[in-house]
Amino acid sequence: MSRLRPVSRRELVRRLRKLGFHGPFQEGKHPFLVRGVLRLPVPNPHEGDIGIDLLGRILRLAGVTHAEWESTR
Repeated sequence: MSRLRPVSRRELVRRLRKLGFHGPFQEGKHPFLVRGVLRLPVPNPHEGDIGIDLLGRILRLAGVTHAEWESTR
């Protein structure tokens, strides 16, 4: 299994959409993606990439395995 790498916010949203998420929608401070009853907050747009630690936490909340994430390339 390959290790996670930093990704841009645009790539994060694109790959999560491939995994069945819809959005991002804005309500409150953070945008979020939706899949079924799961509401997944995503970082606000900012300069730089989303780091490995934050990406790992987002994937854990989303219930996405590393293998599923790698299959969306």
